[in-house]
Amino acid sequence: MRAPIWVAAIAALVVAAGLGAYFAFDRGPSGPRSDPAFLAKGERVYAEFCAACHGANLEGQPDWRIRKPDGRLPAPPHDATGHTWHHPMADLFALTKYGLARFAGPNYQSDMPAFEGRLSDDEIWAVLAYIHSRWPDDIKSRYAQIDRRRPQ
Repeated sequence: MRAPIWVAAIAALVVAAGLGAYFAFDRGPSGPRSDPAFLAKGERVYAEFCAACHGANLEGQPDWRIRKPDGRLPAPPHDATGHTWHHPMADLFALTKYGLARFAGPNYQSDMPAFEGRLSDDEIWAVLAYIHSRWPDDIKSRYAQIDRRRPQ
């Protein structure tokens, strides 16, 4: 027995909505949110979980490009002097949530922890929005071009 066409249409809409939600979650928002409450949340989370390594002013650790005696790199800056703004927002989200090993391989040694299970997705997005909000306008403009080039 065939289902009425409206049942099939509703099922297709549910599947499409589910796929849309999946890809929106996987890739994150199209750009950083700028509402003051969200940025304040990001600033609080950054201060608690990130500033000890990446600096209270996003300045990173000294000599961040030179490996320490244990072979690990110091925490890079997240301000305009670092390379954070060279990476699409969805990649920064994934790196923060899942850690470097997911991208560099399981043998890559880093002090950067994965925050999955410690921070919610919303908290990670808030931190990224806060970092983005601190960049000068010329870096934000250049960053917008980088973020748009990421394959969808």
